[in-house]
Order: sequence, then structure tokens, then C-alpha cells
Amino acid sequence: MADFTLTDVRQRTYKARDAWWTVLLVDPLASRLVRFTANRTRITPNQLTVGALILGLAAGACFAVATWPYLLLGALLYHLSFTLDCMDGKIARLKGTGSIFGAWLDYIFDRVRVLACAVLLMGGMYVKTDNVAYVWTAVAVVFLDMLRYMDALEIYKVRNQMRGKMRAMQAEAAELELAARRHRGEDVSSPAVEPDAAGDALGHDPEADLEEQVVGDNPNVALQQEFTRKFPWYARVRNALLRGRIRPHLISGIEFQMGVFIVAPVAAAAIPGAIIPVVALSAAGMLAFELIIIYKFWLSTRDYSRSMAKLERRVEAARAELPAAAVEPVAHPS
Repeated sequence: MADFTLTDVRQRTYKARDAWWTVLLVDPLASRLVRFTANRTRITPNQLTVGALILGLAAGACFAVATWPYLLLGALLYHLSFTLDCMDGKIARLKGTGSIFGAWLDYIFDRVRVLACAVLLMGGMYVKTDNVAYVWTAVAVVFLDMLRYMDALEIYKVRNQMRGKMRAMQAEAAELELAARRHRGEDVSSPAVEPDAAGDALGHDPEADLEEQVVGDNPNVALQQEFTRKFPWYARVRNALLRGRIRPHLISGIEFQMGVFIVAPVAAAAIPGAIIPVVALSAAGMLAFELIIIYKFWLSTRDYSRSMAKLERRVEAARAELPAAAVEPVAHPS
């Protein structure tokens, strides 16, 4: 059997930034369970993913009963389900056993769990109260969960495409400038052009980039130039939270789920009728932070356009110094 320490688990599996719910309420338990599981069992990440789904469905079955003891039990089972869901990725990173299929399975099962729990929680409350508002609340929860993850994936894809185009343009500019210096007879043993600050225009934004890097990776957490200029105080808040591994995106899809499937049932067990207000508050918080991400993404596209224009001017200036026969077109990613 392996002999991983708790330090190994933290260094290799903790994300550099994570949701505050995960950092404060899940990781302390999950890290110890991961250590035991990795050292003493042969349980695989995919088996943990399946286990998380089973616990999630059990939570949904409890929600459907819609009485206060079962609402509390459902909330507890949902939290345990999420803990297992966090463990599967940690085991995969710790042992190096992650797979594309495992990532797909984890994503799909997460959505199935949300769908099932939303239908069963709100359906149980509808049967108990005959209030059709619970039906519309279930629809809203499923819609918002899907919208949040689709938006995140699309932003992630587009930012990667922009980075790819920028890297290709930077490489072309550097190559042509080097050729122009040779053509002028200059010494090319050391670079004459300072690195282009435009390269930071799309620095990693963990809230928009679905960051999966872990503590030991020392990730680059630079923000977009224009957002930093507009909100200089944000860097101080971000750095303060980073010291505790907490990302500034304080109400993400994770906190939204926990608000709906843990906080709302617990509140309803004490105060009948509390589910809809708690869900509405969770949804409003998530949407507010999602709008911030979209705003930051919009600013990054402006930085990208300015940076690409600057790089294009460098390319054209370098090409103008070279004989036409010496300039070969460089294909850029589409």
C-alpha cells in the first residue's frame, strides 16, 4: 500500500483557489478521507464519483418526504455527496490516475445530481403544500445550474482561443524582428526587444478559467489589465483571500448548490416556507458574481483587441524592413 502523508494530500490535491465552502467545510474532512482511501484501499476516482451520485440520489429521496427530519438528513447526505465528489478529483491528482472519461463522468453525474435533487426537493414541497411556486423554483434551479456551467465552459474556450492567437502573433513578431535585425547586420546574440506587456492582457483569471491548478504549482494569478486599472482595490481583496485559498468569486455554482440543497432544507426544517426565499437569495448572489465574470471577460476582450493591434503593427514594421522574398506567411489558429 502507498504511504501518502497529509502534507502530500494538501500539496498535490488542494487547488490554489477554491470555493470558500470547499476550503472551509469540505477540505478539512476530505483531505483526511483521501489520505486513508489512498493508503488503505483500492477505491478508484470513478468509484467515488458513482458513490457521490448514489449519496446525492439518497439525499433527493429524503427531500421528497418533505418532513423536517428528512430535510435535515437530506442536507447531510448532500454534503457528504459533495465531499465524495471532491475526493474523486483529489485521489486522481494524488495518484496520477485521472482520465478524460473520469472528468466527463464527474461532470455528467454532477448535473444529474442537481437535476434529481431539484425535482425531488421542490416536488416534495409541492405535494406537501400544493404551492405551484415550488415547481417553478425547480425549473429555475436546473436552468441556472446549466446556464452557469455552459457560460463558464464557453468563456474558458474563447479565452484559450484568444491566448492561442496571441501566442502565435507574438511568435511571428519575434521571428520577423529577429530576421530584420539580421538583415540590418545587428548582433542577435541577445534580444533587443523587451517582452511585450500585451502578453499579460489575458493573464489567468481563475474565476473565468476554471482553474484546476494545485498549491504546489505556484500558478500565475495575474488579472486583466483594464479590470485592474478600474478596480485597484480588487487586488488587495484577492490577495487577502488567496492567503486562505479562497477565490473572490464568493457565490459560485458550488455555493449556489449548497444554498439550495443544504441551507434551504435546514432553514425549512426550522421555518416552514423558507426554501423559496433561500433559493432566491442564493440565485441572486450567484447571478451577481456571474455578471462580474462576464464584465471581466468583456474587458479582457478589449485588452485582447488592443494587444493584437499592437502586435500586428510590430509584424508590419518588421516585414517592411525585409525583402519580400524573405517574408513567409505564418498561419494563425482560427
